[in-house]
Amino acid sequence: MTEQLGRIRMAALNIDGVLLNDTFSPVIHHFVTSRGGTYSADLERRIFSQPQVVAGRVLAETCGLSTTPMETIALYLRERESYLADHPVRILDGAVDLLRRLRALGLRTVCYGGLDASHFQRFLGHLDGLFDEPRYVCTNDIRPGLREIAVDVAGLACDEVLFIDDVARVAEAARELGVPFVGHPSDFAHGHQRQLMTEAGVRHLVGSLDEIDDRLLRTIDAETEAGTLWDRAAGKALA
Repeated sequence: MTEQLGRIRMAALNIDGVLLNDTFSPVIHHFVTSRGGTYSADLERRIFSQPQVVAGRVLAETCGLSTTPMETIALYLRERESYLADHPVRILDGAVDLLRRLRALGLRTVCYGGLDASHFQRFLGHLDGLFDEPRYVCTNDIRPGLREIAVDVAGLACDEVLFIDDVARVAEAARELGVPFVGHPSDFAHGHQRQLMTEAGVRHLVGSLDEIDDRLLRTIDAETEAGTLWDRAAGKALA
């Protein structure tokens, strides 16, 4: 029988960019640059893992649009649908094996993201046996939602839930809460999340889900128990 972890009790995995391929960054990049806007690390920070109304407002301002935030989001989502015709949503390599590894360690597993639950059901519903109730948490109204998922949904302490995400803003929230975290930044050529995660002090950055193995999970668990997972100096430098 596999020895369970000492502190971590649950894993929360972001849906798009961790379990599913990143079909958002390329569309945002095209949406902005095709309208004469500047795509930058600061823009990603202001848009990624924000409520739709916030992201829509920033996109409209950046692109010089007169549309409301939600009208802008509707424009963006239509462009994303066109993008998906040639770049369909798919489960990332190693995602299913990762879920099985997490559960083999005795961890509860949930998925979260900014779209409603129909997105989870459409692409991951056939794997719902690998998730625990409520299986999927929509975070649009509570982003980034780490405390809410850990405390309100799971009934655990913040440092008992491991978050795996592709966005640095989530990493920054994890650092402030002392939450165990693994960064899986997108490999999108024009993206800035790996750089932003490094600046945020993320210690464990992976390029593939296969890297999140038993050894890494036990290392993170031990660092969480010891209080050494996060470099607090990185947080002060960003403040």
